Amino acid sequence: MHSKNSPLSRLSLRNPIHFCALGFGSGLMHPAPGTWGSLAAVILGALLQPYLSPVLFIILTALCFVFGCYFCQKTADDMGVHDHGAIVWDEFVGIFIVLAALPDFSWYWYLAAFGLFRFFDILKPYPIRYFDQKLENGFGIMIDDVLAAIYAVIVLRLIVAFV
Repeated sequence: MHSKNSPLSRLSLRNPIHFCALGFGSGLMHPAPGTWGSLAAVILGALLQPYLSPVLFIILTALCFVFGCYFCQKTADDMGVHDHGAIVWDEFVGIFIVLAALPDFSWYWYLAAFGLFRFFDILKPYPIRYFDQKLENGFGIMIDDVLAAIYAVIVLRLIVAFV
């Protein structure tokens, strides 16, 4: 149970915006809500990808980004905290970007996508950390994970090219 003054006490999973921003509840898991959100995103992506064409999956990912800018901003505003750890919709979008670049739908590629994304999301190499610290809106919450995903995609494509 969260205290009356906790940012999480200001949210409701019955609110569809909060529910999405919290990664369908995965952002409430501890420790490391970003890792739990990323894992939930990999599972969801693995369930969706075989049924969607690559183009539809990319369109879905782009829509998740656009809506995510609003979901994350609204939820952060409602919590009174910018980019609270429980907000993991950005991890969903980041993981989806990496999954869209996989050469096939096998468990080891999903595991590589998860590991590489988490590595870059946690490490935040330049310019990820810069944007994470400077942009204080929904786009700012989303963009650092998009950039982490781009780093992960580059590494994945290098692995595919050289292995």
